[in-house]
Amino acid sequence: MSINPYLSIVIPVHNEQETLEELYRRLTQSLDKLGKTYEIILTNDGSTDKSAEILEQLHKRRPSQIRVIEFNGNFGQHMAIMAGFERVRGDIVITMDADLQNPPEEIGKLVAAIEAGHDVVNTHRQNRQDTWWRLFVSRLHNNLRARIMPKLKMEDEGCMLRAYRRDIVDLMASTGEASTFIPALALNYASNPTEVGVAHAPRLAGESSYSFYGLIRYNFDLMTGFSVFPLQAMTMLGMLVSACSFLFVVFLMVRRLIVGPEVEGVFTLFAIVFFLIGIMLLGLGVNGEYMGRIYQEVRKRPRFVVRRVLEENDEVLEQSLREPVLIAREAE
Repeated sequence: MSINPYLSIVIPVHNEQETLEELYRRLTQSLDKLGKTYEIILTNDGSTDKSAEILEQLHKRRPSQIRVIEFNGNFGQHMAIMAGFERVRGDIVITMDADLQNPPEEIGKLVAAIEAGHDVVNTHRQNRQDTWWRLFVSRLHNNLRARIMPKLKMEDEGCMLRAYRRDIVDLMASTGEASTFIPALALNYASNPTEVGVAHAPRLAGESSYSFYGLIRYNFDLMTGFSVFPLQAMTMLGMLVSACSFLFVVFLMVRRLIVGPEVEGVFTLFAIVFFLIGIMLLGLGVNGEYMGRIYQEVRKRPRFVVRRVLEENDEVLEQSLREPVLIAREAE
């Protein structure tokens, strides 16, 4: 019977063929220096380059330590991490990106913080090496989130180099949410979280999978998944606009009595109508975001589909395509 490792490193991979060899070298060196047993779970999130072949080779080099989960499509970074969470064996679980902007050498800081008694260790990137527009959007959204959701104590929500105790990970994996935001979800269950500063490096190769639109969608998941503030804000805005509209109607009636009928101000009225229509469309959009997520949850469709899992000494398990999750484990 195999002994469970002390550390589990969960890494989502999407088109990272240029960085995987360097990631393997630096990550295994850093973990070996810690002197603790570990496993590395790499989730191939529908890569279209040679990432799948490279991951299979990495598994063959260290079959007892490196496990590979392969999706049959692209389901997103957080779902790739959730797939790893469902299969971790370690007492301490650490997440990080595959692009090496999160240096593996910083993992020791997170392990030390967990061993000091914390159950969730968040991080903030020091001396960030990102483009100016990503820095601007990140700073803007961090400030906005801090005001809208003050209970979520995070200085930097975008850094995926984080550590969790196993019980927190088990709780997150049990939720089965179709769309979620893992750092915020962990804080909902944490009793003694903390945050440490970590180094940040320029991207080694390739381009980020997150476009500007992807970052907007990513932030929508956080806002709608952990706060009803957008709905409340639209309600308050609707009340304010209704009150102002009533006062404006009273003003027009009084003006009609004093000045008499006139044809001036037609374009002003058009502008007001267009403004009110814009407010209504915005409100419908906010409601639509929440309703869309409710729709995703009630359909009960699989959050992701696993094509195969590469693990040591596991038998090949074939399932019908009609089952919720398709898994095939390959034996070495």
